[in-house]
Amino acid sequence: MIAVMFLLIFSSLASNSEPCHVVDKEALLEFKSRIISDPSKLLDSWTPSSDCCHHWEGIACGSNGRVISLTRNGVVFDVDGIPLETYMSGTLSPYLGNLSSLQGLDLSNLKQLHGPIPPELAKLSHLRILFLYSNKFSGGVPASFEKLSRLQSLYLDNNQLFGNVPFSVFASFKSLSELGLSGNNLSGGIPSSIGSMAFLTRLDLHQNNFHGNIPSSIGNLVNLKKLDFSYNQISGRIPESIGRLSQLIFLDLMHNSFSGNLPFSMGDLSSLKFCSLSANKLVGVLPYSIGKLRNVQRLILENNKLSGKLPSTIGHLTSLTDLFLANNEFSGKIPPSFGNLINLQTLDLSRNQLSGLLPPQLAKLQSLQTLDLSFNPLGLVKVPKWISKLRVFQLKLAKTGIKGQLPKWLSCSSVSTLDLSSNALTGNLPWWIGNMTRLSFLNLSNNEFHSSIPLAFKNLSSLMDLDLHSNKLTGSMTVVFEKEVQFSLGHFNSVDLSNNKFCGPIDENIGEKASMSSIISLALSHNPLGGSIPKSIGKLRELEILDLEDSELSGNIPEELGDAETLTKINLSKNKLSGNIPEKVLNLKKLEEFDVSRNQLRGRIPPHKAMFPISAFVGNRGLCGPPLPPCKLSYR
Repeated sequence: MIAVMFLLIFSSLASNSEPCHVVDKEALLEFKSRIISDPSKLLDSWTPSSDCCHHWEGIACGSNGRVISLTRNGVVFDVDGIPLETYMSGTLSPYLGNLSSLQGLDLSNLKQLHGPIPPELAKLSHLRILFLYSNKFSGGVPASFEKLSRLQSLYLDNNQLFGNVPFSVFASFKSLSELGLSGNNLSGGIPSSIGSMAFLTRLDLHQNNFHGNIPSSIGNLVNLKKLDFSYNQISGRIPESIGRLSQLIFLDLMHNSFSGNLPFSMGDLSSLKFCSLSANKLVGVLPYSIGKLRNVQRLILENNKLSGKLPSTIGHLTSLTDLFLANNEFSGKIPPSFGNLINLQTLDLSRNQLSGLLPPQLAKLQSLQTLDLSFNPLGLVKVPKWISKLRVFQLKLAKTGIKGQLPKWLSCSSVSTLDLSSNALTGNLPWWIGNMTRLSFLNLSNNEFHSSIPLAFKNLSSLMDLDLHSNKLTGSMTVVFEKEVQFSLGHFNSVDLSNNKFCGPIDENIGEKASMSSIISLALSHNPLGGSIPKSIGKLRELEILDLEDSELSGNIPEELGDAETLTKINLSKNKLSGNIPEKVLNLKKLEEFDVSRNQLRGRIPPHKAMFPISAFVGNRGLCGPPLPPCKLSYR
C-alpha cells in the first residue's frame, strides 16, 4: 500500500520534457553495476544507449531532466496483475547520493541487498521518502542522515542494522511523519531527542535491543497514532507524559522490562483501540482511569505482576472485544460490571487469585467466544448453568474447584476447546461426550474419572488434542486411536493417557490408524499395558515425543522405531524390555532425550553421536559400553 502511494505521488510530479541528466544517468548505471543478481530483470531496461527519464522502468524525472523518483522493490506483477515476490542481490552504490533532485527512493523488500547504507545518501537534500526495508543491510544508521531535514517517511525495518541511533538524527527529523526501524539489532537508549519529531504519526522500533527508559519527551509527539516498542529491553516506568498522546490508536510495549505502576494518565489516551503491555514487570493496581478508554477494542495486560481488585470501571469499555489479564496477581471478585462488555469476544482472567461467585451478569456476553478463568481459587463446585446460555467455542475452567460429574448441557454446546483439568470431577466419562462433535481440544486431566472410555468417543471426528492423564480410567485405549477423522481435521497432534489404569496391549497397528497420521506427541506411560512396543509406531512420521515409561512392556525395542525420523524424545524406562538397543534408534538425527533405564536390556550400547547421560542406561545389568563401563571381551 505504501509503495503504491509512493508511485502515485511521484508519477504525478514527473515530466518528460527534458532528457536524463548525465550525472543522474551515471549514478544509476553505477548502482546497476553493483547488482550481481536480478532474476526478474528489474533493471533490464537500464541501458547506456537509452534515456533514463523516458525508457527506464522505475524512474521518474522532473521537467529539467533530473531524477526525482527511483522505485525498484521486491514485488512484481505477472500478466494477470497478480503480485509476485522477487529479489535483487548486491550493494548500494554511494553514487546514488549524486541524484541531487531525488525525492523518493524505494528499494524495499528486495531481500538480498546487503552491506552498509552509504552515508552519501545524506546528500539527497530533497529526499522525502526513503524505503529500504526487508533487505540485509548491516552497519549503523548513518549519522549523516541528520542532513535529511525534509524526510517525511523513513522505513529501514527488517534488516541487520546494529549500534546506537545517533542523537542528532532524531533531533533533525523535524518533518518526519513515519519512522520504521523494527526488526534490526539496534541498541542503546532511546534519546530524548525523539520528542523533536513533532509531526510523527507512526513510530515503530519493535524487535531490537533498545534499553533504558522511555524519555518523558515522548509526550511531545501529539500527532502520534501508532507506537510500537515491543520486543526490546526497555525498562523503568511508563512515563506519565504518555497520556498527552490523545491521537494514539495503537500502543504496543509488550516483551520489555517495564516496572512500576501503570500511569494514571493512561486513561487520557482517548483514541486508543489497541493496547498491549504484556510480558513486562508492571506492578500495583489497575488505575480506575482505565475505564476512560472508551474506544479500546483489545486490552492485553497479561504476564505482569499487577495486583489488587479489578476496577469496576472496566465495565465502561463497551467497545472492548478482547481482554487479556492472565498471569497476574489480581484478587477479589470479578466485577458484575463486566456484564456490560457486550462486544467482548475473549475474556482471559486465568492464573490470578480471583475468588468468590461468578457474577451472573456475565451471561449477557452473547458475543463471547473464549472464556478462560483457569487457575483461580474460585471454588466453583459446579460449572455455572448460565455458561450454557453463551455460545463460547473455548471454555477453560482448569483448577477452579469444580466437583462432581460433567454437566450434561455440554453435549448440546458449541464448545470446540474444553479444559476442565485439575479439578475434582468424578464418575464415568459419559456416553454423551460422543455428541460433542465440534471438539478439537479436550483436557480432563488431573481429575478422578474412573470408567472406561465410551465407544461413542469414536464420533469425535474433529478432535486433535486429547489429555486425560492422571485419572483412574480403565479398559482399553484402542477406542481413542480408532476414532473417526474428517479430511484435514481430526488427526491427532497430541495424546496423553498417562497415569491411569488402562490395560493393553497397545494395538499393533497403531501407526496405521488414520487418526494417528500427524501425531507429534504420544504419552501412554504409567499404565499396566503389558505386551510389546508395536513396530508400526515407526510409521508415525511426524512423531517427536514418545513416552512409554513404566507400562509393563516386554520384548525387544523394535528397530522400526528408527524410521520415525522426527523423534526428539524417547522414554522407555521402567519396563521389562530385553535384547539389544537398535543402533538405528539410538542414532536418530533429531534425538535429544533417550531413556531406557531399569529394563532388562543386554549387549553393547551402539556408538552414538548424541550425549546421553549414564542415568539413561542404568538398571540394565547386561548393558555395557559408553557411557556405562566398558564391555567384556565377549561383547566386543
